[in-house]
Amino acid sequence: MKKYYVDLHIHIGRTKTGKAVKITGSRSLTFTNIIHHARNEKGLNMIGIIDSHSPEVIIEMEELLSNGLLTEHPDGGIVFGDLTIIPGSELEIYDEQCQGPIHVLCFFPTLEVMRSFSMWLSKQLKNIQLSSQRIYVSGKELQRKVKELDGLFIPAHVFTPFKSLYGKGVKQSLTEVFDPNQIDAIELGLSSNTVMADEIGELHQYTYISNSDAHSLAKIAREYQVLVMKEPTFKELEKALKEIEGRKIIANYGLDPFLGKYHQTACANCSHPISPGEEKCPECGAVKFTKGVAERIKELHSPVVSRRKRPPYIHQVPLEFIPGLGPKMLTKLLDHFGTEMAILHEVPYESIANVVPLPIAELIWKARNGDILLQAGGGGKYGKIAEQ
Repeated sequence: MKKYYVDLHIHIGRTKTGKAVKITGSRSLTFTNIIHHARNEKGLNMIGIIDSHSPEVIIEMEELLSNGLLTEHPDGGIVFGDLTIIPGSELEIYDEQCQGPIHVLCFFPTLEVMRSFSMWLSKQLKNIQLSSQRIYVSGKELQRKVKELDGLFIPAHVFTPFKSLYGKGVKQSLTEVFDPNQIDAIELGLSSNTVMADEIGELHQYTYISNSDAHSLAKIAREYQVLVMKEPTFKELEKALKEIEGRKIIANYGLDPFLGKYHQTACANCSHPISPGEEKCPECGAVKFTKGVAERIKELHSPVVSRRKRPPYIHQVPLEFIPGLGPKMLTKLLDHFGTEMAILHEVPYESIANVVPLPIAELIWKARNGDILLQAGGGGKYGKIAEQ
């Protein structure tokens, strides 16, 4: 059994020919760029590419398989050296049971199965080329289809105010929309962590995952988890999510909720923090607010105490959040130490200080040890490292 770094939510921005997939995604976020960056610079061992249903993405994967750059593992997953790709799809559900749209993740073991799912999807949505499209079937019907194809079904970033399960999707319970027995894990998303999620009793039965939802190469591994598995395959991933035969998540790494874009309630117009009881923004006078994740979880709070032993949720400050650490300095660090995973978790302070100015090295070290002051984000605006 070995440890593996895993990020299961990475978008495709553009296809090989330049066609948009995730319209808000970076143009550099192509399949080929993703797999090289995730393996060589981020140091990940497994990734989920969740726009793999797009026909041109499937064609690119087929080409890479045919020329031998990629291979398929017999236990599921597409292998690129010491990186395994899990093909997935992010979809939007908004059926008559939903209070608002809900994003979900569907993962499959092979490219052939993903191709079959893509063909089925093309009859259920308006544009099969694009990411995160609204599917015109119920949540439970989608769950049944995913399970028919031996896939994994995971509600995505479940607390964000927009397009998520608890943000606006349901009034109180996931059972309003989904079959709870056909959910394989819960993706926490930015602005929340394990302790916050465990305030909700119906989530205690599920494994929590923490992923980047990357819309650019730099955002890959902004959040991730460490899994213990025999090898990085689809079957082993499924066992880890179900905690079978010793496979499991041993640590979740994610932004401190204060750094998330939606942690606190904020003005929808100017993102100024809104205190409980305030009826209009003290900064701009607007009366429309974006409810923060912390406030929403308080509304959903259950008195049931979880007896499930959770892996530690380790608050991480990605290198791109470090003030003064620009692209040139980051490249210098990567040239010296290989990957961002190594810099964040393994390289000694003295070695970092030999490469970058002392104030930068000290911030990286403080961030690693949770000793850094943060200013909370909200209303779509990230939190940030406060003046130390």
